[in-house]
Amino acid sequence: MKANRKLSTLLIAALVVTIVVGSTPALRAQSAPDKKNSKPTQWSVQVDKVDPGDVELASAFQIAIYENLLHEINKTSRFKQVFRSGDRDASAAANLLILKTAVQKYSAGSETKRAVTTVTGATKLNVRTQLCTRDGKVIVERVINGNVRFFGSNLRATHNLARNIAKEIKQSPLPDPSASTLEKSRAYKVVVASAAQ
Repeated sequence: MKANRKLSTLLIAALVVTIVVGSTPALRAQSAPDKKNSKPTQWSVQVDKVDPGDVELASAFQIAIYENLLHEINKTSRFKQVFRSGDRDASAAANLLILKTAVQKYSAGSETKRAVTTVTGATKLNVRTQLCTRDGKVIVERVINGNVRFFGSNLRATHNLARNIAKEIKQSPLPDPSASTLEKSRAYKVVVASAAQ
């Protein structure tokens, strides 16, 4: 008799544990939002061509800065899409920011001097970078440096510069794009309403 009671108690306990454990994921799925499907709205970015400004910068450096920027910005995974300058698909992107980069200073440096001594021969780049909305509102603005002080080619400075720009953008707070879209729709409604009057 006692053995039957112990057995039935164990069976009931096992049944209760099975029911609780089996229903817990279902309860969690009902109460918690699905994190995989509810991604927050992300900005997309269009990287404009590098503006050399008044600095005499070789076209190889401009192209290298631009290509490295595209690569490093893409690596941050901060943006939904990264567009090149002039990409027609960028105009259809709902939440688009534009990355503008203007060179302020450039020192050519020397690979040979860097190889011989670590004191001279550094290649240095200094740029002003802006992350703007379509209407020109500046969201992030920084002055950033890139250089090669020791070993490496002069173009290595462009890689270091692009990496520093991407790091600053990744660390900078950006406004919620859905709020920005809401403001745009309100502004559009005001314009339409005033045009109708």
